[in-house]
This record gives sequence, structure tokens and C-alpha cells, in this order.
Amino acid sequence: MALPRVGISLGDPSGIGPLVTAKALRRPEVRRALEPVLFGDEGDRHRFPARVEFVGVSRLAGADRRPGVPSRRGGRAQFEAIEALITAAKASEVDALCTAPVSKEQISRAGVPFMGHTEVLAEAFGAEVVMLMKGPRLSVALATNHLPLAEVPGALTVKGLARVLGLVDAGLSPLLGRRPTIAVCGLNPHAGEGGLLGREEVRVIGPALRLARRRGLTVTGPHGADGLFAHREGFDVALAMFHDQGLVATKTLDFVNTVNVTLGLPVPRTSPDHGTAYALAASGAADERPMVAALLEAARFARAARGA
Repeated sequence: MALPRVGISLGDPSGIGPLVTAKALRRPEVRRALEPVLFGDEGDRHRFPARVEFVGVSRLAGADRRPGVPSRRGGRAQFEAIEALITAAKASEVDALCTAPVSKEQISRAGVPFMGHTEVLAEAFGAEVVMLMKGPRLSVALATNHLPLAEVPGALTVKGLARVLGLVDAGLSPLLGRRPTIAVCGLNPHAGEGGLLGREEVRVIGPALRLARRRGLTVTGPHGADGLFAHREGFDVALAMFHDQGLVATKTLDFVNTVNVTLGLPVPRTSPDHGTAYALAASGAADERPMVAALLEAARFARAARGA
């Protein structure tokens, strides 16, 4: 069977994306797992062997792609690489997506409203999506993504949480070969203590779990997040109610090998769990292991989708 074709957007040309991608693609385990298709600035073509398919989306001047020194034109270029990657996915030219880190600030400075890859991909494919941080010791999906903390309680609804749980179930079932057990966090300390510390667990989260169970999902909770993440037993994936509730735990446990996965898209999408790291780009020293993990996870999800 042919290796899955993984489309890779190289991210900010002034960041570590091109560097860590080049280093990752030299790893034997990555070469054995996938066929890369790269989308980025022409100035990075030289980093990769001629046999690697490279789509030059932009052609920046040297001053606009200096390592460690981001630019507005570089912001536009990194967004154009994402757009080209999406176009390739819609044309079925790639089996999975892996996105190197971008700068939300530089993309926004270039005149493109940008909250993150997850939101752009959801809009591009017209899909409801869920962010999953998948790690070797803990995997956590998010009920809400990049949302101010004060807005989280109002964003949680019974039907919305049940939909998110359904997306997590559908997204992980092909990979696991069975339906996952999903442990759901409460919003409040100690999952609300029966309403003493907040009513969201009683009014919203509990009813959402009952609805999900009626639909055949295996869900438990609501659990106090501190105890759930401390013990990490009896479930395949947790569902956190807000961004930092989940990401603090996953990044603390295993920053290097935790991968950002977008569930709900017609093609799998992964990303390393770090940013553009301009200081490392300027020094030329950057650890490629998070990108290796993201590429291998993209290939795993692509193979699982084929099997399903």
C-alpha cells in the first residue's frame, strides 16, 4: 500500500517551521511512514532534497524571511501556504495535513483576521471541529478553544457538548479500532460539588453526558479536572471545558510528544505543540522531535481513515 501523502505547510518563514520540518524529514522513521508534500516560500526549497515535492507558494525577499525577524510580508506568505494546503486537501491531493507553527500576530498585521489554524480549517471545510491534544500519557479534547475565560460558561450548551463528544468519538474510533471512553471534566472546582461551587455541571454538563450516552457513546463524569489528570486511568481521552484546563496538563506532562489534532475535518490535521520560537530560528538550533511526532500522528490518522 502506498504511503500516505502528508501535506505540510512550513509556517512562518522567519520561525523554526522550515528548520524543524527539514530535520524531521531526515529521520528514518518519518521517511518510512509518509510521503511529504511541502507548501512554503521558495527561499526554503534548498533545505529539502530534490526528490521531495515542494510547492513554492511565495517568493519573499531575503529581508522578509530573516530567521528570528518576522515581517508583514512573511505573515501574508505563511497564510498563503495554509490556503494552498487547504486547496490541495480539497482536491484530494493529500491524505492528511500537518501545519508548522505560524504567528497569529504577523498574519493579522498582514491584514488577515486570524485566530488560529483550527478556526480557519473549520471555515474552509464548513465543518464542526474539535481540538485534541494527543499525548503518550494524556489526550485531552477541548469543548471551547480560543475563547476568553469569562465567555466560557455562556458558550457551554447541552446540545453543543453532546456534539463535541460525538466528534471526539467519531474521530478516535478509527484510530483505536473501537469506540473511545471519554472522561468529561467539570467547569468548576471539584466539578461544582453538587452545585455548591457552580451550577454548570448540574444544568449543562450532566444533561449533555446523559444525551451522549443515549446516543451510544461511552462517557464518564463530570470529574474534577485536578484528580482526573493526576490519576489518568480508565479513559482514552478527556474533554476539558476550556483551553488552559486541558493544555496546562498535556504540556506539563509531555510537551515534546503531544500533538495538536483537529477532529471533524474530512482529512486529518496535526501540528506540533509549540510556536514559531524566533530566538531558536535565529540561532539555528531547534528540536525537531515535536514535528516528528506531529508528522507520524498525521500518517497514523491517514492510515486509520483508509481502513475505516
